[in-house]
Amino acid sequence: MKATEGRIEMGRVLLGVLLVLVLAPVLVLGWLKWGNVPVAVADAPFPYERQLVGMPLHARIAREPVKNLPIQTDEDSLVAGARVYNEKCAVCHGLHGKPSELGAHLYPFAPALWEKHGNAVGVSNDPPSETMWKVTNGIRLTGMPSYKGILTDNEIWEVSMLLSNADKDLPPVAVDILRGNPAVAAEPVVVKEEKKK
Repeated sequence: MKATEGRIEMGRVLLGVLLVLVLAPVLVLGWLKWGNVPVAVADAPFPYERQLVGMPLHARIAREPVKNLPIQTDEDSLVAGARVYNEKCAVCHGLHGKPSELGAHLYPFAPALWEKHGNAVGVSNDPPSETMWKVTNGIRLTGMPSYKGILTDNEIWEVSMLLSNADKDLPPVAVDILRGNPAVAAEPVVVKEEKKK
């Protein structure tokens, strides 16, 4: 008798497990199709959204590290990075002292890269290689495009180094460009020639 009751109980448990395995995906698909899924920018995020999206992004960046380019972080490279930023990044991430109107209306919002939040300015607490990965590859479902094929590796590295130094004193010309001074931003880039020995 006890053996029969044990088998019946085991059968109920297995039936319960099977129902959960079948019903859970059906319910999720039903919610996606007919539910009130938060898809508009103004909608509240779904539970654990930031963790669910951030976890695979950080795992991918850790798995595919970008090697630093052999470019010096000097005045010329920071000014060149400021020009790239002004032309390609400022529309979403804002200028120095001038947050982007567009970036605040994206979801997730595009961070203001020249404002202090926490203990960093923009992404200055991220390694330059992480910023370079994000600029090179973009981030799905965020509005962050991939600049691979749009910018050269050197330009991506220059803007990544600029952003990693956002919490430091920058050359005055770079700051003028980052404040949106059109005259300075339009000046031609002067490439220094190395002296021959």
